[in-house]
Amino acid sequence: MKIGVVTFPGSLDDGDAARAARYAGAEAVRLWHADPELHGVDAVVLPGGFSYGDYLRCGAIARFAPVMETIAREARDGLPVLGICNGFQILCEAHLLPGALTRNQHLHFRNRDQRVRIENATTAWTGDFSAGQEVVIPVKNGEGCFVGSTELLDELEANGQIVARYVGENPNGSMRDIAAIRNEAGNVVGIMPHPEHAVDLLTGPSVDGLGFFTSVLKAITPGRRTTTEEVPA
Repeated sequence: MKIGVVTFPGSLDDGDAARAARYAGAEAVRLWHADPELHGVDAVVLPGGFSYGDYLRCGAIARFAPVMETIAREARDGLPVLGICNGFQILCEAHLLPGALTRNQHLHFRNRDQRVRIENATTAWTGDFSAGQEVVIPVKNGEGCFVGSTELLDELEANGQIVARYVGENPNGSMRDIAAIRNEAGNVVGIMPHPEHAVDLLTGPSVDGLGFFTSVLKAITPGRRTTTEEVPA
């Protein structure tokens, strides 16, 4: 199984994401923002960082990278895609996920270990969790406040598209404590906390984040795209 990890100018956590993919048992394939080819990967991770220096808006420039055109097309055909922090912002800018990520309400960069509750365990990236399970993974962002209209938020609730919520103090003021969402099909997930920083007790607060990477390996078969309905419960 091959998990591609995209590097944009300004990416910081691409190496960590590649390590997490290897820990899960996958082959990590480094993908370059200017190369539209995905080189046969079975899933893609858009890592955290500050792509293009966060100019204009976070992720607003990265969404136009050549690799994103291919990822967007393949995601609509079922390719599993996980956007972490800046990757989440890119997915929203690319309209692969709804809503937007804005400045933290307190206007401070927040960096801490965060308790998160898994709300939906049927996505390609959360199948190894149980609904209601609480995990601890780091959060580190300055623009992680998820916002959307009341209509959108109600729709996400009704469709089960809220993948995870913050437990305890909301670190950025996200509406309805949203930490992660998915698209309707369940193959595209955006998460603001960093599961790739919670795969090894030597460097993280837990190994809870590893489940995001092991989940996708069970959800797909090489050469085949998977939607929510096909992910084992």
